[in-house]
Amino acid sequence: MSDAIKHECGIALIRLLKPLSYYQEKYGTPFYGINKLYLLMEKQHNRGQDGAGIATIKFDVKPGNRYISRYRAMGSTAVADIFEYVQKKFASVQKAFPDESKDTQWLKDNVSFTGEVLLGHLRYGTHGKNSIESCHPFLRQNNWMSRNLVVAGNFNMTNVDELLQQLYELGQHPKEKADTVTVLEKIGHFLDDENQELFDQFKKEGYSNVEISSLIAKNIDVSKILKRSAKTWDGGYTIAGIFGHGDAFVMRDPAGIRPAFYYQDEEILVVASERPVIQTAFNVPIGAVKEIKPGHALIAKKDGTVSQEMFRQPVEQRSCSFERIYFSRGSDADIYKERKELGRLLVPQVLESVKNNIKNTVFSFIPNTAEVSYYGLMDGINTYVRDFQKETLLKRSEKISDEELDDILSIKPRFEKLNVKDAKLRTFITQDADRTDMVQHVYDTTYGIVKDHEDTIVAIDDSIVRGTTLKQSILTILDRLNPKKIVIVSSAPQIRYPDCYGIDMSRMGEFVAFEAAINLLKQRGMAHIIDDVYQKCLLSMTQDVNEIENYVKAIYAPFTDQEISEEIGRIVRPHHLKAELEVVYQTLDNLHKACPAHTGDWYFSGDYPTPGGNKVVNKAFMNWIEGKNVRAYFSN
Repeated sequence: MSDAIKHECGIALIRLLKPLSYYQEKYGTPFYGINKLYLLMEKQHNRGQDGAGIATIKFDVKPGNRYISRYRAMGSTAVADIFEYVQKKFASVQKAFPDESKDTQWLKDNVSFTGEVLLGHLRYGTHGKNSIESCHPFLRQNNWMSRNLVVAGNFNMTNVDELLQQLYELGQHPKEKADTVTVLEKIGHFLDDENQELFDQFKKEGYSNVEISSLIAKNIDVSKILKRSAKTWDGGYTIAGIFGHGDAFVMRDPAGIRPAFYYQDEEILVVASERPVIQTAFNVPIGAVKEIKPGHALIAKKDGTVSQEMFRQPVEQRSCSFERIYFSRGSDADIYKERKELGRLLVPQVLESVKNNIKNTVFSFIPNTAEVSYYGLMDGINTYVRDFQKETLLKRSEKISDEELDDILSIKPRFEKLNVKDAKLRTFITQDADRTDMVQHVYDTTYGIVKDHEDTIVAIDDSIVRGTTLKQSILTILDRLNPKKIVIVSSAPQIRYPDCYGIDMSRMGEFVAFEAAINLLKQRGMAHIIDDVYQKCLLSMTQDVNEIENYVKAIYAPFTDQEISEEIGRIVRPHHLKAELEVVYQTLDNLHKACPAHTGDWYFSGDYPTPGGNKVVNKAFMNWIEGKNVRAYFSN
């Protein structure tokens, strides 16, 4: 993606189903769990480069000994920093106690991060504070083991204000307004309730307090806690948690917006945000990795029992299509096929743009995530050329000359790597003019391939959000090759609406498609629509959330997709560009053809999967009108 955006976080949870001694004996290391957690997190580095954190819990620790370990770090090297910290701790113990460090029970009694349940998180900050306190996992601590809670997740809630109000009504006073805090405290409240109910029950039955502690841990109803906690949540989420005594869970929202995959055998239960990382870390086939069902929680009890239980009634599944287009690793078998299909489906539009002139077209891509869709475009163009050659030769009635035959057979698409992404530029430059000049060089190009003023360049990108990098860098660099025309192709449809379920796309003014629609309204004397939409959005803030519509759709309604694409082309065109310019977008229908099982398309269509989404888009439009450069799903 040429316009970098921050997006979904990543989680990794491991539950060792055997004693630590088992892994020491079979794999030659008592650190099997922590090593695997490192692999899962490093393989999901694409999901978070603002920070990371891990937490582990040990079973059956004697009173007075620490059983929860946590460590967090900030920055793009956070994963490496965390595990270097842990590894140094292990290395120093092995050096100081060479004999004892071979004893798994001794390690568990004396060394942190040697527990049976391990949780990792990779963070991409959206509009929140980027500080160590913002890094997951979060802890809710208590002297009662079964009241401790560790939480990490990939989520955003659209109704944080309402959730906070509910916490106030429960008598709590959270220290900050953030969806992570509200989730933590909501689960924590009902965990406390469950503990108290069980305590009262066993106390009546005559058990001592010491006996009651173990009975509570054994009898806690995790599903009941999650049902009560998530009753009013509106958002997209995959949330992982561990109770202090050892029960663990991973819950997925009822529409299946956020991804969650798991694998289980007799040795281990593992959950991650992406399927191929589990396949790679544990060398298992694709069929062995399952999805957690929407509205369900995968629950691992401390006794090793694993079940998948419904905590909210599932609704129509609307899994995030941006996962398929861009966010998830392309090494997933299905995602790889889908991205190729997205490229292949663009062929008719591309051929129309170049007027079927294959000989004078150079096909390329914008590094790096558009590469797979580029392969699909290549396949489609090759098929077109082959069919054209076959049809021309088979349908020709008269004899063909050698010269004509050579000419037809010589048609060969030119696929080249024109764009090269350089390392990020240093940010010490402060003058805007100087900075703009330097940004032009984020991408470099390959010279000597394009024929001056004769060839058309077709460059595919996976999506176009703001268009800033196109205008300031990519188009300028490509124009230096002196093409006749440049066609920028997006494998995703026009991004028109904000996301509120995990992606850093919540401000209307950042979408070049929105800017284009506003321009067209003003140019064609329809600016009154802008105020009409604003008034409807204002009114919607007083309505029941279930009755709110997405009124921002009216901004785009007067125009065809092609009209908006043409205006986008005018917006992103640098004033000095010599070549013709055309911007081509994927159609919504083709997106659904390529990704039929992942219909979450609200950023393109405006059809939000939860009621809170409509409220968010209306609020985002109001913020734009009022000049507020803030997140649309927190009140201000």
